[in-house]
Amino acid sequence: MAKAKDLVIVESPAKAKTIEKYLGGNYRVTASMGHLRDLPKSKMGVDIENGFEPQYIPVRDKADLIAQLKKEAKSAKTVYLATDPDREGEAISWHLKELLDLPDEKAKRVTFNEITKKVVTESIQHPRGIDQDLVDAQQARRILDRIVGYKLSPLLWRKVKTGLSAGRVQSVATRMVVDREEEIKAFVSEEYWLLDAFLSRPEGGSFTARFYGRGEKKQELKSEEQVKAVIAATQDAPFTVSQVKRGEKQRTPAPPFITSTLQQEASRRLNMTPRRTMSIAQQLYEGVEIADRGSIGLITYMRTDSLRLSEEALSSARAFITEHYGASYCPAQPRRFKTKAGAQDAHEAIRPTDVNLTPELVRKSLTQEQYRLYRLIWGRFTASQMANAVYDNVSVDVDSAGYTFRANYSELKFPGYTAVYEEARDEESDELANPLPSLSEGERLVLDKMVPDQQFTQPPARYTEATLIRAMEEKGIGRPSTYAPTITTITSHDYVIKEGKYLRPTPLGEVVTGLMKEHFADIVDLKFTNHMESELDEIESGKVQWRQVLNEFYEDFDKEYKEAESAMDGVRIKVPDVLSDEFCEVCGRQMVVKKGKFGHFLACPGFPECTFTKPIVVEMPGKCPKCGSRILKRTSRKGYVFYACERGTDCGFITWDVPTKDFCPACGKTMFKHSGRGPLKSFCINEACPNFVPEDKRVYKKKTPEEKAASAAKKSAGKKTAAKKTATKKSAKTKG
Repeated sequence: MAKAKDLVIVESPAKAKTIEKYLGGNYRVTASMGHLRDLPKSKMGVDIENGFEPQYIPVRDKADLIAQLKKEAKSAKTVYLATDPDREGEAISWHLKELLDLPDEKAKRVTFNEITKKVVTESIQHPRGIDQDLVDAQQARRILDRIVGYKLSPLLWRKVKTGLSAGRVQSVATRMVVDREEEIKAFVSEEYWLLDAFLSRPEGGSFTARFYGRGEKKQELKSEEQVKAVIAATQDAPFTVSQVKRGEKQRTPAPPFITSTLQQEASRRLNMTPRRTMSIAQQLYEGVEIADRGSIGLITYMRTDSLRLSEEALSSARAFITEHYGASYCPAQPRRFKTKAGAQDAHEAIRPTDVNLTPELVRKSLTQEQYRLYRLIWGRFTASQMANAVYDNVSVDVDSAGYTFRANYSELKFPGYTAVYEEARDEESDELANPLPSLSEGERLVLDKMVPDQQFTQPPARYTEATLIRAMEEKGIGRPSTYAPTITTITSHDYVIKEGKYLRPTPLGEVVTGLMKEHFADIVDLKFTNHMESELDEIESGKVQWRQVLNEFYEDFDKEYKEAESAMDGVRIKVPDVLSDEFCEVCGRQMVVKKGKFGHFLACPGFPECTFTKPIVVEMPGKCPKCGSRILKRTSRKGYVFYACERGTDCGFITWDVPTKDFCPACGKTMFKHSGRGPLKSFCINEACPNFVPEDKRVYKKKTPEEKAASAAKKSAGKKTAAKKTATKKSAKTKG
């Protein structure tokens, strides 16, 4: 009789494949595909009166998978629950244990901070039981969010419009965007002036010095009169070098990534949304097929708020740096970074599992997005263990008529960590781009010209996805696993829209936030939300009981809810329309932006008297390659984006490829690029041009007739199977 295999249950098939290869033939590894048990969608599913008892049910469309897992678990000697190493993963393992009816002695919990053979085999040898405190913390969060969502969302439907939602974290994130917009509207700009003196030496060499103040005291020029006074005073006065400071300036590398900083840097450098960043990072964590090596998990677990690094990782990085860059690039001691107060510190920082697997070494095995994100993670980690960058810094003060003008210049002396990675910066430097001439104190200079520049103080910038995540992290709103889904939620519900890279609240977002601030102040209060996150952390650490936390929250929340219902009895709040620049072609009214099943469109505000609508026109760069007219961005009924000539069927030009602002050097027609993320190469689609690139040579591969036929046959077979199942169910009901 064959020996029963041990069963290992993970969350995703990609991870299952990698882990099964590492564990060998005595183990069967299968995937749960996420949660198999959850609260019902049709009702709240929480018995508030009975101690907030959750009413879990099996996920409806996973009945076959549950049956299969039960069968495999029954025949296995031991079942290893190997879901993700966080609260959510712990809860999934607990649900699996309950759903599969596994006794304590048979169910073993294992976690993998990285999917490598060493870690996987070691973890299997040291299993533990389910951590109930972790489970309770996740349950408390789930129930909190369910109560807030299922209580407040129907209220919003009745008082504002149907289809809206409210949430404990999403409502706070929306408020942050709305509050920033109010700051911008309330901002009063103030005038100030910059004054640059273009100076030169009689024997050659010139540079620019900026007005600093009077003597050692810094002064701001607030008006044109002040600028003219300085220019008049220095017009005939000598300019003398009063001070020259030379010295070294050192810059230290940034720490390795945590979830929030990875999302921020990927947004700045790679133009990736937080959601996309986490999706690609998940692929790198779970395992990628590397040529001649098989499937390898390339990075450690990517949902973390800890800067901690293992001694093994530090030792490996230092050896790599010394071998490839030299001993001068490796500091005397490894760098250890302090994790901020309040962090869960459950996992290491995000790092490559093997620093020797450089981005270039694995590039051919990765997609473009995987490569770019892996290069970012690998570079940040490696640089964090390298020597400081050293700069020669020169600061020169020039005096004239009692006023001081200052110039600064820095030059890289030793690259240190910048040889591998340099953090992207949001702000610009005031340092000079060109070196200063060799100057000495007391030296007389010649004023070539004075250039005043009127400036006005600017309001705070709107949030980008990256800066909103940074603000949420700083204020303790949400946790690593919630940043990306929160931003996705507030944009998908039309509370916030993206204009370029910036987030702006919609009138709907402003109305809902106003209602929440007036009637549910705690829910959208940043400090209160931060406090609730701390309470969840206390549950996780076993310091407080989860039902107690829920009870304390619900007492105040229920009171607020009842007061809001009473105060808003008979009230219906109208959301202001967003006016467009277009006018109705039937009645002449200014058209407004509406959202329908297939996205946004323009509608006449005179509805129902006037029913005229038209699509929102987004003009693309370039010209139609067939007739030279404008190219417009369109959306199909199924939501797919395509590009077409504005003349429609009169011209007939249509493509999935994206028009660019570039023109072909050979034929002069608009160049296109494949739709997708990243820096994709543009190409010419003019068949008469010598630079023409046929479809099968572009980034994507066009399906062959055989592949199309196989795909159609697969779809047809799927429909027949579904129809057969439906008929069987109907027959069973009839017999019953």
